[in-house]
Amino acid sequence: MTADRDEILQAVSRAVLAVTRHLSVREVLQVIVRSAQRLLDARYAALGVPDEDGSFAEFVAEGLTDKQWDAIGPLPRQHGMLGAMLRDGTPVRLPDLREDDRFEWWPKAHPVMKDFLGVPIHDGDEVLGIIFLANKRAEGGFTQEDQDLLTLFAAHAAIALTNAMLYERGRELAMLEERNRMARELHDAVTQKLFSLRLSAQAAATMLERDSGTAAAELQRVQRLAGEALSELRAVIVELRPAELDRHGLAETLRKHVRLLDRLHPVRVAFGGDALPPLDAAVEVAVLRVAQEALHNALRHAAAAEVSVRLDRQDGKLVLSVADDGKGFEPGESRGLGLISMGERAESVGGVMTVDTACGRGTTVRMEVEV
Repeated sequence: MTADRDEILQAVSRAVLAVTRHLSVREVLQVIVRSAQRLLDARYAALGVPDEDGSFAEFVAEGLTDKQWDAIGPLPRQHGMLGAMLRDGTPVRLPDLREDDRFEWWPKAHPVMKDFLGVPIHDGDEVLGIIFLANKRAEGGFTQEDQDLLTLFAAHAAIALTNAMLYERGRELAMLEERNRMARELHDAVTQKLFSLRLSAQAAATMLERDSGTAAAELQRVQRLAGEALSELRAVIVELRPAELDRHGLAETLRKHVRLLDRLHPVRVAFGGDALPPLDAAVEVAVLRVAQEALHNALRHAAAAEVSVRLDRQDGKLVLSVADDGKGFEPGESRGLGLISMGERAESVGGVMTVDTACGRGTTVRMEVEV
């Protein structure tokens, strides 16, 4: 039993370590599942977090290949044994899952699971999720001692999962606060200039026929005020450095952004790249914004199946590439503000942005800047 308890402490330690690294809820779930699978020597392990629509907000598993996951299809819904455990909130241990009255069916590509152990993860009376284990490698299936160990582990996992959820909610609140700050900055810095610009334009229109000289002077004032407003607007946006860059650096911030997009879109979005040293703050902001704009364009317009993002150092330069396998476009065909904005961002830090594309062969946006 001492050895078992040592394994539990190590498993809990891994889960807590994941939280202290500020990882996402999904990453914490994966750490918990892998720990439970190793702890009880199970062939298959999964953890589901329910949503309010009769399905699962998150569902991660170990023991299945990506090909098997693709064949199985969408996330499971809360029916059968999964639904029963969410309703009852009590552990379930079975010698053969298929023979239980609560078992209904599996998708055609689902692997065969026999001996089964499921334990809820509680936060007070609320069921945060359920850990499922199936097909213990050792003969005889899961024992009462296995159930006790997994129940104890689930109690510690609840702390890790709750902390991860609170962390993500905190990030969402921080983003909302940052947006509100930006709105205040834009209002204070630009509104007065735009108001003056409007009055000057009205005055010029009134005087145009009666006093062309005065009208010309007012139009010059309009031009100057418009330039000042634009400069102040750009300054506010440039100064709005994402808080994630300070906490995680460019590579990890971009990795997390890509991971979020991969979860939100049916398109596969992947990230790769080298570890990076600390970079100039303006360069980090510019590269991040170019990547975000390129990803937005790819996901919205490219009709792609896959988008890949890479961030590397090559010959003293930081190189960003965002490539998709979508429909592409003829060079010169697209004159959207997005491409113009990305080019200007790259130039603002001494970099260069290029777009390689053609109809039917996808698009690659590439930014290079010396670091």
